[in-house]
Amino acid sequence: MIAEGLVTNGVRTYITARKADACDATAQRLSEIGECISIPADMSTADGLAAFVAAFREREDELHILCNNAGAAWGAPIGEFPEIGFDKVLDINVKAPFMLTQALLEPLSAAATVEDPGRVIMTGSIDGIRVPVGDNFSYSASKAGIHMLARHMAKFLADRNITVNSIAPGPFESKMMAYMLEDDKIRANIEGTNPRGRIGSPEDVAGTVIWLSSRAGAYINGATVPIDGGIAMLNV
Repeated sequence: MIAEGLVTNGVRTYITARKADACDATAQRLSEIGECISIPADMSTADGLAAFVAAFREREDELHILCNNAGAAWGAPIGEFPEIGFDKVLDINVKAPFMLTQALLEPLSAAATVEDPGRVIMTGSIDGIRVPVGDNFSYSASKAGIHMLARHMAKFLADRNITVNSIAPGPFESKMMAYMLEDDKIRANIEGTNPRGRIGSPEDVAGTVIWLSSRAGAYINGATVPIDGGIAMLNV
């Protein structure tokens, strides 16, 4: 959704994913709208992250917008939650975004100015703001960690003319939520309890990222922006 919004608005966009076929197919589809390049990589490993950075640096000297959007979840009852459920989720959701941002500081700084800073946008979640209804303990901890990590990084990167902000999506049409939204009763309950009466649309999340990346977002730094229709207000 974010990549399509950026491509539609004229941004040369690089995308990555662990599944090369899916990544390539998405880039091919979005290339019918604008310019989209696929660089498949496993960002949860040091080698995969380094390979992605090297491939990107071969093509570009500057990076204007970095969207750290990869994520994983794990659910299990308390008392049965396995250690791997924390290791995998925290590695992908927290460590990888930090390490990737760190590895791309040079191109982020290359074109950054006081008026038009480099933008880093972290994908958090309303589950990092509210107490989730499910047993996804490591996921909520990782997303709360992302919100704080973005604030921490924002302070240390401000003098390099790089801003760091988080978005905190609520329910959207995604693979992570598919198992819930495909159930008509669960979907109706999610929509019925949302103050806006619906789940998010592609325009909602893409528009927020575009706003943060535009001149209108140049003075926003260290913020967490919920994109949830108001769900987070119901349980803070």
